[in-house]
Amino acid sequence: MSSPSLAVRDSSTMLRRNLLHVRRYPSMTLNLLLTPVLMLLLFVYVFGEVMSAGLGDGGADRSAYLEYLVPGILLLTIGSTTIGSAVSVATDMTEGIIARFRTMPIHRGSVLIGHVLGSVLQCVASVVLVGAVAVAIGFRTTDAGVVEWAAALGLLTLVSLALTWIAVGTGLGSPNAEAASNNALPLILLPLLSTAFVPLDALPGWFRPIAGYQPFTPAIETLRGLLLGTEIGHHGWLALAWFLGLAVLGYLWCRVRFDRAPG
Repeated sequence: MSSPSLAVRDSSTMLRRNLLHVRRYPSMTLNLLLTPVLMLLLFVYVFGEVMSAGLGDGGADRSAYLEYLVPGILLLTIGSTTIGSAVSVATDMTEGIIARFRTMPIHRGSVLIGHVLGSVLQCVASVVLVGAVAVAIGFRTTDAGVVEWAAALGLLTLVSLALTWIAVGTGLGSPNAEAASNNALPLILLPLLSTAFVPLDALPGWFRPIAGYQPFTPAIETLRGLLLGTEIGHHGWLALAWFLGLAVLGYLWCRVRFDRAPG
């Protein structure tokens, strides 16, 4: 069997293995998924009226804030879901299964590829579920056509891929699953420090550079533009540059860590 065929076969096997783990241990996935759903409901129904005062000329209401909030929550969903990948990889590394795989005639990179593909599929499913909850409570995208929806899905998939490689690298470098979960927390914290909840001009002056010059803000603004018809401007190119760069850097980081790992 040729090397590419071997890689595809073994990667598919590892993907099935990781998806079976999700089915057998759903509690962690549910915990990670419930966080963005609860935040969505909390900010819409508890803080919605107050937070909407910072939108536009102050005449917005809860429904307007829901439209503003959902793109940020979708990015937060991806960040929280990928933490499960960091925990899963750290568990594999510490329990010895990786050392066992290395003694078997399988493609070396298939273990990581299986984790990455499984995580991206979970991210997409999580985004669909959170999006369905948002639609159920009133979110609408009347300005988005087929092209805009396809571009939004492509952006969300790219973000999922980039953050998954970062999470996998975090798991490879963590001594145990608990440390991996803690080390991957920036994947949730960074969306909180962006324009996910309030516009940039409503933030304190000293905080605006932090929110403006990080990867999640341009991605959120691009997603808002695609789904809600707001101005995208330079955010689209910034989002692509950020997450393409993070995907490549995360992949290279994972390769180095995996090759240096004992066993």
